[in-house]
Amino acid sequence: MLTDNVTFGREAEPRGHVAGVSRKFWKQLINIHEHASATAASEASSAIDLHGCSYSCTMRRYLRVLFVCTLFVFCSLLYIFNQLVSSLEREDHQQRADTGLSDRARDDRCNSGSVTLWEPYWRISDAVCPKDSALRSAPRDPERLEPVELAVVACGSRLEETLIMLKSAVLFSHRRLRFHIFAEDDLHAGFRQALESWPQRFRSKVNYSVYPISFPSDSASEWKRLFKPCASQRLFLPLILKQVDSVLYVDTDVLFLRPVEDVWSFLSRFNRSQVAAMAPEHEEPRIGWYNRFARHPYYGKTGVNSGVMLMNMTRIRDKHFKNDLTAVDLKWADLLMPLLHKYKLNITWGDQDLLNIIFHHNPEALLLIECHWNYRPDHCIYGSNCISAEQSGVYILHGNRGVYHDDKQPAFRAVYDAIKQVRTKAIH
Repeated sequence: MLTDNVTFGREAEPRGHVAGVSRKFWKQLINIHEHASATAASEASSAIDLHGCSYSCTMRRYLRVLFVCTLFVFCSLLYIFNQLVSSLEREDHQQRADTGLSDRARDDRCNSGSVTLWEPYWRISDAVCPKDSALRSAPRDPERLEPVELAVVACGSRLEETLIMLKSAVLFSHRRLRFHIFAEDDLHAGFRQALESWPQRFRSKVNYSVYPISFPSDSASEWKRLFKPCASQRLFLPLILKQVDSVLYVDTDVLFLRPVEDVWSFLSRFNRSQVAAMAPEHEEPRIGWYNRFARHPYYGKTGVNSGVMLMNMTRIRDKHFKNDLTAVDLKWADLLMPLLHKYKLNITWGDQDLLNIIFHHNPEALLLIECHWNYRPDHCIYGSNCISAEQSGVYILHGNRGVYHDDKQPAFRAVYDAIKQVRTKAIH
């Protein structure tokens, strides 16, 4: 047969009885063979590529899964180790507490580097590291901390109201307190008699000084006529208490419902430019007084209320304040009298208005605190408008408008009466 002697290849030649086969036909056979071979090779190559791709993709998926599983195992082990260390440290702390561990040892525990590595301070019990701690080096024992400096100004019939405010400060506080009481001369004996009647265990936590009301001699009458006879005394605290670095000023109608040191801690949050902290006069602009009626500059959108005023008095004494009196910045002592002369016919709330004017021109110098640190009838008389009090409760109650002594705000009066009825000798 014809195909018996046919060799597919370029070197093949027709022989014997196939000599009559035309060369054209021979070339067609060769072309057909080459095409079939190329097709087969292409299909084989495609199959190899597909197999290779499938293998590579599978390997990548496997590596991803392996990585995720490894990460999960690592995180799980880290969490278990963290819990184990936490448990061991808590047990260790309890054992040391049971055997009379000293306060200094607990301080070292709070300040140690391991606290931030495996047991953040906010997860440690308050007995070891207070919640408001920032791992400062200061000792945690309240008896070894510097006292909180509290200032108040009392005139007229405010003796009892002031003493109840001071009582609330001691009731809720753990730190030692130092009272700076500015009062009219005929009230001095009443303050001393009341404070000295407190039991020794209570008086040992409190130091106090009673000062006369005093203004610059050349303008004393003007300052006394401003709003109320004693109200503007707070403006001169930085100039009178020259040896005191910082002070918390409060009105006589304030009641503390949390430790005084909680509001005092805002001093550590001051940035380099801030010299004081106050709460807004209003939260809701639609019922705000300053933004609707003021005839002078005021701080922010609704002004600030000076009934609770935390002051770094060293900074106040050193700072030069911008103003609208002169192109030159003025120090506190040089600013007050010119400011009064310019605005005395335009101010309604006395020294509070002057403070608003000062911080209007120096907004960077004021830390604005939330309204539950100075909660007043205005926050509920027209409906609740102090969100922070709704969420966290009232920390400092400010019963202005005389609400402790009438029936217009029963809740305010009830709190005042409750603290009034607490017997001083029952305080521990």
